[in-house]
Amino acid sequence: LITVGPTQEALDPVRFISNHSTGKMGVAIAERFSKAGALVTMVSGKINIPVKGDNINVVPAVSANDMYHEMKKYFDSSDIVIFAAAIADYTPVTVSSKKIKKTEDKFSIELTKTVDLAATFGKQKMDNQQLVGFALETDNELENAKDKLKRKNFDIIILNSLKDAGAGFGYDTNQVTIINSNGEVEYFPLKSKSEVANDIVETIANTYKL
Repeated sequence: LITVGPTQEALDPVRFISNHSTGKMGVAIAERFSKAGALVTMVSGKINIPVKGDNINVVPAVSANDMYHEMKKYFDSSDIVIFAAAIADYTPVTVSSKKIKKTEDKFSIELTKTVDLAATFGKQKMDNQQLVGFALETDNELENAKDKLKRKNFDIIILNSLKDAGAGFGYDTNQVTIINSNGEVEYFPLKSKSEVANDIVETIANTYKL
């Protein structure tokens, strides 16, 4: 089970809050697992890239709440769960049923926290499951990633830094650091996202002797 891409939090019928995620990294991981023979369920935000794999079940989701409800359907039956989506942390308290008109010089939006998928499912994790998360950081990268690993009850976390050239949203390349629950850290050089997906899947397979 893997989440992919951005979520969109509606303001009105034509506007939403989102982020720059393209879903490229998540799709590459899903395809690599598919090639390895896994049955993959990919809960995906709105992305504009093709997904190749006969045994990938693509489940569409728009908002963070949508993604949560779709994940609930598949979580218990999944052996490996990968949180690769860039899920919005906040959503508007009120969604206008009509297009918001530009009438004021200043406009404020009240936001409330979205459901924390990783933390919620981390509490529900069963002994036979392995949870893998992502951390996209801009400062104190390693410390923040290790903290997230513990807080979300992950077994592995994949760290990206926006300080690394060619890494992050939109690129066809990525540079990652993989940290496991034993505190072991492995650094990888800049590679294509398909090669990074190979490294991630191989690390998971080796760690859990799949």
